[in-house]
Amino acid sequence: MSSPEQGVRGILAPVRFGRALQVVLLGMIVVCAVRYALRHEDAVAMPYILAGAALLAAVALLRPVVPRKGAWPAVWTLVVAALWILLTLTAPSFAWCAVPLAFAVLQILPFWPAAGVVAAMTAVVVAAELRIAEEADPTLIAGPLGIAFATVVAYRALDREARAREQLVDELTTTQSELAAAENRAGALAERARLSREIHDSVGQNLSSIHLLLQAAEQQWDRRPDAARAQVRTAADTARAGLDEVRRVVRDLAPSELDGVAGSLPAAIERLVTEAVGVDASFRSHGALGDVPLPVAAAVIRTVRGALANVAEHAQASRTVVSLTAQPDELRLDIRDDGIGFDARPAARRERVRQRRSAGRGRGLAGIEERIAAVGGSLEIESAPGEGTTVSAVFPASALSAGSDSSVFGESAATVAAEKETP
Repeated sequence: MSSPEQGVRGILAPVRFGRALQVVLLGMIVVCAVRYALRHEDAVAMPYILAGAALLAAVALLRPVVPRKGAWPAVWTLVVAALWILLTLTAPSFAWCAVPLAFAVLQILPFWPAAGVVAAMTAVVVAAELRIAEEADPTLIAGPLGIAFATVVAYRALDREARAREQLVDELTTTQSELAAAENRAGALAERARLSREIHDSVGQNLSSIHLLLQAAEQQWDRRPDAARAQVRTAADTARAGLDEVRRVVRDLAPSELDGVAGSLPAAIERLVTEAVGVDASFRSHGALGDVPLPVAAAVIRTVRGALANVAEHAQASRTVVSLTAQPDELRLDIRDDGIGFDARPAARRERVRQRRSAGRGRGLAGIEERIAAVGGSLEIESAPGEGTTVSAVFPASALSAGSDSSVFGESAATVAAEKETP
């Protein structure tokens, strides 16, 4: 069923035969006008009747340009029905136009208003037929009433069945959403449990061993210096092993797009762009790109994924271009689309974040900006209504060097110092 905002709410709203109804209605108006002209050649009212038929046809022709939102479709239906009633009461030859017109009423108006209009049209048809009948004929009353009643009842049953199916689909969609949310929660809990085990069994145990070894070395440093030095070397080896474990854990948390591409960030982005759903996107890479630290690469991949999802859901774009540009002083990621755009001013963006939070949705561009800032980059957004959108993530050289020389991706200063002091 179509939504009320579209203005089409009738029993036959899901049935796409509006153009066919229009052709049939126009054809019936022409045929009825010809019939009237042939049978009333000397009628004084003929010019007025034909003018009324022309007006009815003109209003019927306006249906494709009538706005589908609001009350406009209902207004069009009522105007056509009123013109037909006046024309039929004057010239019963136009009673046959009631058939396609009744279908149009059932397609646009809600059930009870549609039933009322069809009942009024049936009464007009009966009155018109009795007017031209030479003698009393009960079939002229029972026939139109029976046909109208059977038609409305049949389409009422169709309406109820369609609503039941719609409710079933809504319930199924809701159930699927709830199931997906439950699976996401279960997956998050399982991942937290896995990380807890990984950290406890590897990093935690290694740190405990280092602590015990250094304590023992401190106690034996004066009495047994050789044994103390051996314990310090063992502690350094344990620290190195713990560093490798941390690297492995963090590597497992990287986006799956970075797997199997030999560390090539452009190849990972190209694969992500190629497999994007609901958006026509292309990828361009500029400049010689060296090794990109895993945190920065993961932020780039997730930014591309989130931006393409936003384009597919909101932008209504026909074209999207993803560019990765490597320069000596920065790494730049640009996602441009030719969609409808939006108000990118800070106040408007804050209001959208507030609305998304109240609706229980993700953080959108705000979440992307936080992710990029966490690895030392910055996000730039250029957009305006009707002018498309450009999202740019900029990672300066300091962010790239910090990601590769510190944290868990390079040798820690403490480990290096320990190795230098170990005989």
